[in-house]
Amino acid sequence: MPDRPSLPLTGGCPCGAVRYEVSAFPLLLYACHCTNCQRQSGAAFALNMPVRTSAFRLTSGAPKAWRRPGTASWFCPECAGRIHGARETRPQSVNVRAGTLDDTTWLTPIAHLFTRSAQKWEIFAAETPCYEDLPDDWTVLTQEWKRIWGD
Repeated sequence: MPDRPSLPLTGGCPCGAVRYEVSAFPLLLYACHCTNCQRQSGAAFALNMPVRTSAFRLTSGAPKAWRRPGTASWFCPECAGRIHGARETRPQSVNVRAGTLDDTTWLTPIAHLFTRSAQKWEIFAAETPCYEDLPDDWTVLTQEWKRIWGD
């Protein structure tokens, strides 16, 4: 396991027009293999990193939002790089796309979600929990995340 990164975590879109920082350690990190994440990322999965809303701050640029019922996603108006999203049902956190961090060397997902939609060639580490859709109880994952990384 890599060393815990120093705070604040920093990141931004591919062109650098939108930048952010995260002042508290992420609540979790998971790989989502749902078809929405595949389409939105143009990849086999998305690395989602929930962080406290109060710990997320834009440092430059003004992202644009696209909305669906109950959710919003923010992206760079210059390069269209997706930065983060939010759900009305979880106002206390935002979901940062972990691949937008400046330092991604420490990223190891705590779980894989929606594996029923995963690409057939994907191979998951034996020690990482996999869920065909969403976990019934997120407590197990958050407790394991805290055990590995601390509070």
